[in-house]
Amino acid sequence: MNDEELVVLLDDDGREIGTAAKSSVHGTDTALHLAFSCHVLNPAGELLVTRRAVTKKTWPGVWSNSFCGHPRPAEPLLSAVRRRAEYELGLTLTDIELSLPLFRYRAVDASGIVEHELCPVYTARTSAEPVLNPNEVAEARWVDPLALTRSLEATPWAFSPWLVLQARQLHVFDSLTASGRGAT
Repeated sequence: MNDEELVVLLDDDGREIGTAAKSSVHGTDTALHLAFSCHVLNPAGELLVTRRAVTKKTWPGVWSNSFCGHPRPAEPLLSAVRRRAEYELGLTLTDIELSLPLFRYRAVDASGIVEHELCPVYTARTSAEPVLNPNEVAEARWVDPLALTRSLEATPWAFSPWLVLQARQLHVFDSLTASGRGAT
């Protein structure tokens, strides 16, 4: 992946209005664009959290959800989710489900870089261990979803803002725990 990668621009109603270079939509004046987040569970019901590579433009070195990314123009979201899981984590996913279709946020990191995304949130499963792409991910850990929820409540500043907001909006981790324990 490189900075010549294109992302899908959106109007305020979430309709596609064009494309732009990825490098141009992660700055101090960031246009609304399409992205996605994914939370991956293992057969034990643990949730994969990752620490973003320190070379990332936005939120470098911050703990976040399993992975996120941007679909290419005309690329179906599920294809983009599968592509990024393989690229960032070397994972093949199963049971991919859309859990928060209209998640949208705007956040500013410490350097002034803005994320402004319509970002559908998915959950998925894998029985494999991640193989990290160091350009994307510095570390990864399987954690108990309820323990992560407690950490997000106690120290939200230690995590990506989208992870904190996703967990608050739909109590994602509570539902994952209820449905995820022991599932394959």
